[in-house]
Amino acid sequence: MKITCGQAADICNRSQYKESNFWERLKLRLHMAQCKTCKSYSRRNAKLTSLCDKAGLCCLSEEDKKGMRRNLENQA
Repeated sequence: MKITCGQAADICNRSQYKESNFWERLKLRLHMAQCKTCKSYSRRNAKLTSLCDKAGLCCLSEEDKKGMRRNLENQA
């Protein structure tokens, strides 16, 4: 049931975007109860996500991403 700090960071990142399941979040909570470094990381990550939401930042559309990939491939 134990996870590494790397796994905890991955679950933390995915849970910020509602992409983790119940068991992963439970493992993360248990890990953070023992690891102050990961607990601090989780707090900072949540704060960053909140700031990005407040700033109204958005992602590129899939079409824009594909266009950028084509441009990069053409330049290579």
